[in-house]
Amino acid sequence: MGNKEDLLAAARTCIYERGFAATTARDIATAAGVSLAAIGYHFGSKDRLLTEAFTDETGRVIGDDLELRIRATAGQSPATAFPQVWQGIAELFERHREVLVASVENLVRVHRTPSEQVRMGELSETGTTEIAATLAETHPDLDPAHARALGGLYMIVLNGLVMQWMSHPEGALPTSAELGAAISALTGGNGPEHEKTPDQKN
Repeated sequence: MGNKEDLLAAARTCIYERGFAATTARDIATAAGVSLAAIGYHFGSKDRLLTEAFTDETGRVIGDDLELRIRATAGQSPATAFPQVWQGIAELFERHREVLVASVENLVRVHRTPSEQVRMGELSETGTTEIAATLAETHPDLDPAHARALGGLYMIVLNGLVMQWMSHPEGALPTSAELGAAISALTGGNGPEHEKTPDQKN
């Protein structure tokens, strides 16, 4: 890895071991085996390094899995696919508990650090755009505006499920059937449980 990648990895390691409040820029530089000045050179500040480190990590472990889930629904309508994407999502969260806890703590830090709020907004926008692109490829009948809107909905649902799971990890998240029922209610009965199978259409 290069110095930049070393710093990103070291930042995550230090936060997992010490937490945000107890981690200093020198701790991160030492763990990365680079000079303190390298943080300023590559990121401008420790705050920006932390913003990038945890957005990157969440995208890798959660975003990549979400992309695979969406692509696995190819050939289905977006309404049918939507609830299926979230099936078993609690197990994914549990596997990456440490990452999600740190990511939520990072959001609190960003909320209290005005200089990082714009950057976090940009990174969130990038995430939504990437989800929309995956949806457009998976469901070619979606026009760009609908793919974009649906990408935003996926991002909102993902964040909401994470927060619900974080606040009550032993509680049950909405099931795929419940999400399907919600889609049906919103679409006036045109949700997944109302779509006919190929056999029913013949």
